[in-house]
Amino acid sequence: MVAGPQRTHNLYPQTESHMAQALKPTSSADGVAWDLHDLYASVNDPGIMQDLQAALHRAQAFEAAYRGKIDVHGGPPADRLLAALQELESLSEQMDKPAVYASLVHAAKTDDPKHGALLSKTREQRTVINKHLIFFDLEWVKLPDETALALARHPSLQHYRHYLEQKRAWRPHYLSEPEEKVLDEKTVTGRAAFVRLFDETVATIAFPFEHAGRSESLSMQQINARLYDADRTVRQAAAEGLTKGLQQNARLLTYIFNNLVLDHKSDCELRHFETPMAPRHLANEISDAVVEALMTAAERHQQTVQRYYRLKGKLLGLEPLYDYDRYAPLFPDLPTCTWTDARRIVQERYQAFSPRAGSIIREFFDRRWIDAELRPGKRGGAFSSSAVPSVHPYILMNYTDKLRDVMTLAHELGHGLHQYLARPVGYLQCDTPLTTAEMASVFGEMLTFHRLLDLYPEPRTRLAMLCSKIEDGFATVFRQVVLTRFEQSLHRARREQGELTTEQINALWLAANQPMHGDIVRLSEGYAWWWLYIGHFVHVPFYCYAYAFGELLVLALVQKYKQEGPDFVPRYLDLLASGGSDAPHVLLRKLGIDVTDPGFWELGLRLLGDMVLDAESLAEKL
Repeated sequence: MVAGPQRTHNLYPQTESHMAQALKPTSSADGVAWDLHDLYASVNDPGIMQDLQAALHRAQAFEAAYRGKIDVHGGPPADRLLAALQELESLSEQMDKPAVYASLVHAAKTDDPKHGALLSKTREQRTVINKHLIFFDLEWVKLPDETALALARHPSLQHYRHYLEQKRAWRPHYLSEPEEKVLDEKTVTGRAAFVRLFDETVATIAFPFEHAGRSESLSMQQINARLYDADRTVRQAAAEGLTKGLQQNARLLTYIFNNLVLDHKSDCELRHFETPMAPRHLANEISDAVVEALMTAAERHQQTVQRYYRLKGKLLGLEPLYDYDRYAPLFPDLPTCTWTDARRIVQERYQAFSPRAGSIIREFFDRRWIDAELRPGKRGGAFSSSAVPSVHPYILMNYTDKLRDVMTLAHELGHGLHQYLARPVGYLQCDTPLTTAEMASVFGEMLTFHRLLDLYPEPRTRLAMLCSKIEDGFATVFRQVVLTRFEQSLHRARREQGELTTEQINALWLAANQPMHGDIVRLSEGYAWWWLYIGHFVHVPFYCYAYAFGELLVLALVQKYKQEGPDFVPRYLDLLASGGSDAPHVLLRKLGIDVTDPGFWELGLRLLGDMVLDAESLAEKL
């Protein structure tokens, strides 16, 4: 269970709204492609295999030097444990760097067979190397609590204190070393293979789109983009095409879901987790009680969602509002924003917040750490990869000249800023749990949102941007709670009833979605199938509640910034620079935030309600 290469944050929740980045032939971001030379020169760079081979030799030497030297009576000397951790950190980075590079080139051009082959090769080699490292965690967790606690708190080991303590938290869930090795090796052809099958299946579905006597086949990104069209008949045709494409692949996708849910069940049973969500809570360093308080608080405010959609229905002149109307533009003639202008706006906003942050953001543009142009075969959506601390983060997005793309850019750069600042913490602790992974991204997005409101004072544009921001908030809070409730019901049903049919899962999906939409948004029959393409269920079980956590946390941080002004900035940047070097609730407490207080979530939820009130007020003036 040594840290792996999956250190990429997919920074928008994977929903209908955020997947809808249309892959147009061109945009003003043409030519804005990242330069990955700081990792490797090309997929043929001999340095890739050289690093893997060197990491293998180092791992073998590590095993020879430290096997049987950690789980000893009285514990190892502090200096020996420190030397072991420093070497483990360094060789882990070298081991993972090739897989990080492979994942980036694959995301930029998924239809190039060389990229898929490199991704597979680097992951396979990583598994071979990691076999020699598994013993270390197992020996560490076998030490008696008193001995381990004394070592973790030794002055020379303070840098690694939280890492050591958090490994101990997994103590009841480790298996024997031979069992851990088998599970690690089988993952490549087991869970990881099904995840890749899901990704490649969804990416290659040809969705039928029939409108105005014309028929065409569209990609996932293209069909979802039609859900944003001002013409309702286009949106309805897109919804029908999306449903048909999913129905045609439902047998395979349903099997993948069933298999991965069963795999998760097996993993929980083998590792003695009492509930399906328990592994995610432990990884997120959060209690079940805090997560349940968050979700029930959001559910108490579902009337906010319904009130907003009632307003949107009136503005669009639609009654009833259907699921495919939720992302319809209020005004189809909104201004566009070129890549050059987006860069200027976002850069200036970060600079105004903090010159230090501004200079880091400028590096992403000047040194080509961003891939924003549209190209065939490119992964949809957006993400920021922390890569490895000895290099720097990389950002991928699909820039389509829309104002919402400016927000996406600000969001991803917030992640990049967080990842950049946390590099000195080291590879073992630079990444944060999912609960705080969205903190800097959403905060940066909020800063930019307020700047856009200043730049576009025209009432219709302001209302459209405000409504877009409200919808983003709903997608990140309320919808993610719905997705989590669906996931809970899916895992529960799979455990109780065995393999589920598509129709059974469809029913669970509708049951989870209905309460949020109430009688304001009518869910069409085809909407029952739309769970089939949501990748978070596949990639990381129970990921989704972390988005709600992050959004509501940031709304509280924005309020603190408004109250404290410049005094807030250095403490906030210090928080980002801490990475995952302590538990989230400990780090946040330094900013005066207590996420263990059940009432904490009400602040952000009330702010979302206030935004709806502002939208209602703006709409009246129009």
